[in-house]
Amino acid sequence: MSGDDRQNSPSISRQNRPSATTALRTWSRKHKREISLDYITDEKHYPLGTTDEYFQAPEPDEEYIVHLCGDTVILSNGLLVQALSRLPAQKQEMLYLSFFKRMPQHEIGRRYGRSRSAVGYHIRKAIQQLYEEMEGLAHEE
Repeated sequence: MSGDDRQNSPSISRQNRPSATTALRTWSRKHKREISLDYITDEKHYPLGTTDEYFQAPEPDEEYIVHLCGDTVILSNGLLVQALSRLPAQKQEMLYLSFFKRMPQHEIGRRYGRSRSAVGYHIRKAIQQLYEEMEGLAHEE
């Protein structure tokens, strides 16, 4: 074999052999650790036998009209409407401005004479209070 034939041959050069061997060993170890997922396709899946009220979709016909900050909002969750009505007017407005009008907290703070962090605190507290009210109302029913 001449020098030109050795350069064109597909065999690995002596300098690349250690890195090729390392790559082959790494691939081999990884292949041994990998698990085939073929056994999953043979399993039968059964639907759950219970229903959970938290995941039931609301009736599309039920609409509740709420007036906040001079705007009319239509909600589809009766528990949310009841819980909102139990909040003080200022907290209702802060929630409305934050979630429906997408107003930044610093602008809400300017409107009510509070800092951005104070507004964030009041919004978090109002959400927590809404959650607790809705939980209580759900258990009453």
